[in-house]
Amino acid sequence: MKPATATINGSALRHNLKLIKSLAPNSKICAVVKANAYGQGIRRVTKTIENMVDAFGVARIKEALSIQESGYAGKIVLLEGFFDREELLKTLSRRFDTVIHCIEQLEMLEQVAQEWQKEQAKGFWKRKTKIYFPVNVWLKIDTGMHRLGIHPEQVTEFYQRLSQCPLVASISFISHFSRADELECGYSEKQIAVFEEVNKGYSVERSLSASSGILYWQEAHYEWVRPGIIMHGISPHNRPITELGFKPVMTLSSSLITVRTHKAGEPVGYGAGWISPKDTKIGVVAIGYGDGYPRNAPEGTPVFINGRKVPIVGRVSMDMMTVDLGIDSQDKVGDEVILWGEDLLIEEVAETIGVINYELITKLTPRVLIEYKDE
Repeated sequence: MKPATATINGSALRHNLKLIKSLAPNSKICAVVKANAYGQGIRRVTKTIENMVDAFGVARIKEALSIQESGYAGKIVLLEGFFDREELLKTLSRRFDTVIHCIEQLEMLEQVAQEWQKEQAKGFWKRKTKIYFPVNVWLKIDTGMHRLGIHPEQVTEFYQRLSQCPLVASISFISHFSRADELECGYSEKQIAVFEEVNKGYSVERSLSASSGILYWQEAHYEWVRPGIIMHGISPHNRPITELGFKPVMTLSSSLITVRTHKAGEPVGYGAGWISPKDTKIGVVAIGYGDGYPRNAPEGTPVFINGRKVPIVGRVSMDMMTVDLGIDSQDKVGDEVILWGEDLLIEEVAETIGVINYELITKLTPRVLIEYKDE
């Protein structure tokens, strides 16, 4: 009998990356592994695919340090850049690529560069025995997301200042789709047009497409693509992408810890929110919101047991949930329960609960065991 366990299939992960390469054959791949590689274990995931990608992208410097300290010596991109001076100095000492998305980051980089030049004149540039190196900067341009990034009319100024900064080894341009899965709205075409316009006159590497962009906007693949959730065989929306050949990488499972006969008219769980309309059998599953499964999962949310889907009934509690097995069921204590995976796609679960796939996989807690297989 197992408690809540996330099983990660390395073979499926590599299969999905090969498929991504076929969709964007002329682009380099920056594999996005933020949020602990979408809940799947950043060190193990990066080890599994490091020979298949050209870089890893992360949201926090702690994630970059974890990858590098596990032995990876390649390119790592800080997709939100550095948050303060200390992080900037680590970025320079570790040779991380960094996004610059605002004037404050640019000014901080210029200030450190001035100090670096003064130290260079003295014949050294050391802080706490570490040496600092010029790094590649990804200039983030707001093409329509209106979240991070400089305005298109600021590109000339930022590019010139970065070009003059001695701590900048090279400059690339980066942006992000906001509605890439809405194929008929026309907004992505506008973002592509803005990105194309600001690129004119510059010989730089470019990146616009993350997961949805890879799937739907071939003209926007450019020199770099940034796959994230699709590497794990999960759709960037709630429509399954398994029909495109992607394979689910994570299976979240647990076990039945008891099976009980249950009479019609009797409630189950906290608050008596569900009352059985008929005699049945109730299974108790060893997983709950303490493991990251949503507490607000409504009655009818499916789980997969012994070849069939059965509904959650009653309220999800911290350590357990209850499911209606049916009066004629033969399920027994110790049987495996699939919360999502190849037999029950996460997209169906997310749609029933009313959340997005990203939330389900990134909210799993450290209490969930992670196992890896390669088949």
